[in-house]
Amino acid sequence: MGEAVGSTVEQVRALVGWVGTGRKLTETGRVTLADARALVELLDTGDRMDPVIGDRTFKTKSSEELYHLTLLVEWTKAARLLRTAGGRLLPVKKNARLLDRPGELRGALFAALPQIGPAVTVSGWLESLFAHEYDRGLRTLLQRLYAATTPVPLSDLQEVVWQAVSPLYVLDDLSPDRLRHLRTANDHDIQRVLKALASLGAVHVAGESAELTADGRTETARMRGGPEPGEAVLQILVELADVDSPRVWRRLLVPAAISLDRLHSVIQDAMGWQNCHMYAFTIDGVQYGRPGGELGFRDERTATLAALLKPGTHFVYTYDFGDSWEHLITVERFETASAGLHYPHCMDGAGACPPEDCGGAPGYSDLKVILADPAHEEHHAMLAWLGLLSATEFAPGRFTPDEANARLLHLTAP
Repeated sequence: MGEAVGSTVEQVRALVGWVGTGRKLTETGRVTLADARALVELLDTGDRMDPVIGDRTFKTKSSEELYHLTLLVEWTKAARLLRTAGGRLLPVKKNARLLDRPGELRGALFAALPQIGPAVTVSGWLESLFAHEYDRGLRTLLQRLYAATTPVPLSDLQEVVWQAVSPLYVLDDLSPDRLRHLRTANDHDIQRVLKALASLGAVHVAGESAELTADGRTETARMRGGPEPGEAVLQILVELADVDSPRVWRRLLVPAAISLDRLHSVIQDAMGWQNCHMYAFTIDGVQYGRPGGELGFRDERTATLAALLKPGTHFVYTYDFGDSWEHLITVERFETASAGLHYPHCMDGAGACPPEDCGGAPGYSDLKVILADPAHEEHHAMLAWLGLLSATEFAPGRFTPDEANARLLHLTAP
C-alpha cells in the first residue's frame, strides 16, 4: 500500500498560508475549480485534474472530485485552522500560532481525525460499514495498533474493524457476492485511513503490515485519555472487601485527572468484572454515579480523582447493588507518568475476580466450599452454572498483572 502524497502538516501550513485573509467558495461551499487547479500543484496533493483514461479525457467539473484536496481542506477545517462563513474560506486567527509549532499542529490534526469521516472514507458505489460507523471503526483501528508491540498485518486490522462494525447490521440475508463487495469496500476505507495516518507521520506502513510511530503512539495515548510524560499519575490500591482465601486486590497507576466514570471502566477491566450492573463511588459521604436517576447520584463525569482525594485517603467503589461488591480503594501516592508505559497500568495484584451474580462475598465463600467438595449436593449444579467440566478449572487464586494490562490496553477510548 503506497504512502499518501506529501506531509499533511506541511500541506496544511501551505494551505492556510494560501487562504490568507480569505477565499471565495462555490455556492455548494467547495473550493472553486480555478483555485483547485492551483492548489493541486501548490500542495502536491497527487490529485489528477482532467484525467486521461485510454483515449478519453474526463474533465474535472468540481473540486469535490479531487479526493486528496477535499480531504485536506476538510481536515484543516476540522482542526479549527480554517472555517467557512459568508461563502468564503477563512483562517481561524486564534489558532494561527499552531502553524509555527509542528508538534502541536500534528496533535491538533490527529485530534481532529474523528471528525473527518465523510472526507476520508469514500467508498464509491457501495458505502462501507466503516464509513457509516467511522468513529467506532477508527478507535478500534487505533486501539489494535496501540496494543501491538510489533507491526500488525493489514488483514488483522481489516478483520478487527469488520468485527467491530458489522454486528450493528443485519447481514444474514446478503448474498455471498454482496457481502464480499461490502467487506472489500470496508477494507478500502481502512487503507484510506491508514494512508491519512501515514501522511501525518502517525503510522508506518511497510508491505502488508502497519504500526504506530512514536508520535502516533503518543497521540493515540492522548486520545485514550492517557497522561503526558511528566504529568501526575496516582498509585491506588483496590481491594475487594470481605473476600479472603485468597484476597483479591490490584495495585494500579491511573492518570491523576481521571474522571470517576473512566475509573469505573478501569476497575472493571483490572478486576475482571463484566460491567453488567449498576455501581457507585462513595467519597466523604457523597455518592457519585450516573446522573439523572432516582438514586440522586452526583455526576461522576465531572468528578476527577485528584480533585477529590489526597495520598493516604480512602473511598469505596460498590459494584452490583444486589450482590454489593465493595471495593476499598486507597490512594497511595502521586507519581509522574513515564514515557513508554501504558496508562492505566496494573502493577501488581492477586486473586481471581469472583463470578458475576454469585451472591456477593457470602455467596462467593459458599461457592468455593461447594466446588472444593465433590460430594456436595450442589457441586455438579455449580459446575454447570459456571460452564466448567471440572472443579480443577476453578482457580480463585489465579491472577497475573499481564492479564489485567491486556484488558486495560483494549479499554475503549473516552
